[in-house]
Amino acid sequence: MTSAVEQFFTVKAKIAAAEREAGRQAGAVTLVAVSKTFDANDIRPVIEAGQRIFGENRVQEAQGKWPALKEAFPDIELHLIGPLQSNKAKEAVALFDVVETVDREKIAAELAKEIARQGRSPRLYVQVNTGSEPQKAGIEPREAVAFVTRCRTVHGLAIEGLMCIPPADENPGPHFALLEKLGVEAKVEKLSMGMSGDYETAIAFGATSVRIGSAIFGSR
Repeated sequence: MTSAVEQFFTVKAKIAAAEREAGRQAGAVTLVAVSKTFDANDIRPVIEAGQRIFGENRVQEAQGKWPALKEAFPDIELHLIGPLQSNKAKEAVALFDVVETVDREKIAAELAKEIARQGRSPRLYVQVNTGSEPQKAGIEPREAVAFVTRCRTVHGLAIEGLMCIPPADENPGPHFALLEKLGVEAKVEKLSMGMSGDYETAIAFGATSVRIGSAIFGSR
């Protein structure tokens, strides 16, 4: 069986090739290794191989494994890539370095309150529901730019990027193109898009970070 470390290096090579193919600068795309459902023993070899940026879906699960790993490896950067409940804002601000899933007014208000209270400012992305899927988190595309503006002006939040998860059964290209367009309109520098099955396409459409789990750690 191929180890997570071997798969990590394969993914890194494919990202570099996709950057070249898209005519982008080497290193333009950041790999977020998605470690949800894997425990510290699974994650540690990938950290030791050089990966420092990881993504988790749930605040509670991340609290169980990351404080000790962050103590051992102080330069770890942890991203929340799953939906954030307002009652978890306090824990999220304390633990995560980046929150990619700001998607409604209540979350923006709670994050602003906790950032002021804790004096800790995770970097923030707005999640856009590019497929307008009722079961999926994220703000509607037509409301995204105005919401980013409100986050900045009303709540005092520094929004640096947008994030999306295209519908599983659709060509992701148009969704990535839409996020890229909204990013220009919202004046953000970062686009978090692309997962294990479509990250090379996302890189062609301007992704600045890709979130990859199963292609590194295997199926859950």
